Amino acid sequence: MTFQDRFKSTESALVATAVLLAAGAFVMPAWLSFLLTLAFAKALVVLGVVIQMRAGLVSFGQALFFCIGGYGVGLGAQALGISDAFLLLALGTLAAVLLALICGFLLTRYREIFFAMLTLALSMILYGVLVKSSALGSTDGFNVAPPSFLGWEPEGETRKQAVYLLTVAIAAATAVGFHRYLESGLGRVMEAIRENEIRVDYLGLSPRWLLFANYVFAAAISALGGGLTAIASGHIDPDMAFWTTSGEFVFIAILGGTGHVAAPFIGAIVFSVIRTFAIQEAPHYWQMALGIVLLGLILFLPKGLWSLIARRKLQVAK
Repeated sequence: MTFQDRFKSTESALVATAVLLAAGAFVMPAWLSFLLTLAFAKALVVLGVVIQMRAGLVSFGQALFFCIGGYGVGLGAQALGISDAFLLLALGTLAAVLLALICGFLLTRYREIFFAMLTLALSMILYGVLVKSSALGSTDGFNVAPPSFLGWEPEGETRKQAVYLLTVAIAAATAVGFHRYLESGLGRVMEAIRENEIRVDYLGLSPRWLLFANYVFAAAISALGGGLTAIASGHIDPDMAFWTTSGEFVFIAILGGTGHVAAPFIGAIVFSVIRTFAIQEAPHYWQMALGIVLLGLILFLPKGLWSLIARRKLQVAK
């Protein structure tokens, strides 16, 4: 199979999966559609983590843009009176991109643990500001009013289905775009920067500006995930920017792996299922269950769950 055939087959598989998931909205129980909605929204943030990991950088503060996207939706609805879901998501994403343009100038100067700690510090600064802001609900946050969809205002279960379908559509479009990005020249250069940044510089390319563009792109899709989470859950609070939230995204990135665009979505779904049932069956020890899963993953599947699928494909090819 040629590269173009594999490229087209991957995109076809992503679209076909999205269609099946969309069709399932009318038969699956409400709790499952809600779980998948949040999982897909978080997977978008994980994509932002993954594209930075492929460049050799690990962000422990991706919750910064996740929170900006959520609060952008909430404030757009509460303060500006915007009700359309698409405008609210655009507002949250724009706010995150503007912040990333400022923060990126600083962060792209650093590598390794320094980059990781600085991203974490910025996220915690936002958390501290939100906690101290009584106008934004302080630690309790505030509720997000149900949005409309291009003038359509569904109610009850229909609204939940509409949010689920919107999330699936955005996730599918982002996954296809992310796949094309990885296969583009810029995506390939990110891997080269991870392996040897000096050689990339010798080729006449600026690693810093490439990483800057990568950082802004990651911020945009992370904010999109935060906005969808706010719309789906109907509530936002400062915990969206807390360091444990950023750690959760890194956990999912490790769980799914970085070898394919579908890996973050698989990791997010598995994480959500494990966390939901762990909280239900052992509410006082669910963190231990997640820790055991991560430990087993590092020992037996260091490249994530996607390595199982990749291994199976290799066996079939032989």
